[in-house]
Amino acid sequence: MSGPSVPQSPADAPTCYRHPDRVTYVRCTRCERHICSDCMRSAAVGHQCVECVRAGAKTIRQPRTRFGGRERSATPILTYALIAINVVVFILQLSLHNLDTSLAMWPWGVANGQLYRLATSAFVHYGAAHLLFNMWALYVVGPPLEMWLGRLRYGTLYALSALGGSVLVDLLSPLNSATAGASGAVFGLFGAIFVVARRLELDVRGVVAVIVVNLVFTFVAPAVSSQRISWQGHIGGLVTGAVIAAAFVYAPKALRNRIQAGVTIAVLAVFAGLIWWRSDVLLAH
Repeated sequence: MSGPSVPQSPADAPTCYRHPDRVTYVRCTRCERHICSDCMRSAAVGHQCVECVRAGAKTIRQPRTRFGGRERSATPILTYALIAINVVVFILQLSLHNLDTSLAMWPWGVANGQLYRLATSAFVHYGAAHLLFNMWALYVVGPPLEMWLGRLRYGTLYALSALGGSVLVDLLSPLNSATAGASGAVFGLFGAIFVVARRLELDVRGVVAVIVVNLVFTFVAPAVSSQRISWQGHIGGLVTGAVIAAAFVYAPKALRNRIQAGVTIAVLAVFAGLIWWRSDVLLAH
């Protein structure tokens, strides 16, 4: 005949492995350590400790987009970051004298070693209207592309489109004029969203209309007004964006990463060769 049960003394009672001063009788279903209410996390069966939940998360493969990029949060963080950078640079332009001149795309400057102009010119704008138009376009077309491609591929697409616009400006624009603006990158996104939408079998008529209207404006506006628009930057960005997007979305799955990386490197090599050749020609005269 058994006698009455003797309650455990506080010294013998089990405590949380992370908080020794807290008595608890709940165990982690994976490691079986005692856990208090602050340390337990709901699991499919029972509760787990913080460390087991963290370790389990590392074994879960992160979902990927259809074209190889990792799925991130639904918020287009990179698009918003690019918009913020452009706005900050414009504010600096208003407060720092000749900043736009120092950062704009100028063939003679590039030929003399100021290669940074190829990139910085994509963040400089001539006036609030110029900035607002480009940022509105980026706000509209950027998020779906960032979602479809993933952040890394989308960022690569944006950067190469901006660079493609700068390269064509370097090759074909008047030598006595400076060019700036995110238009090359934005036109690259226009070309890319057309290619990606076609690949996804979406209706592209609206995209085509946007591209056509912007191209008409690019060539007609300077003829009917005093406004200067760099058709070189627009066309360079548009073609580059379409080419890069095609490599990203049409590459076969088995060779996707190799083809995407190879095309990216090849385009950069072509740009480098064209810049070197153009600079050599300018300095020879």
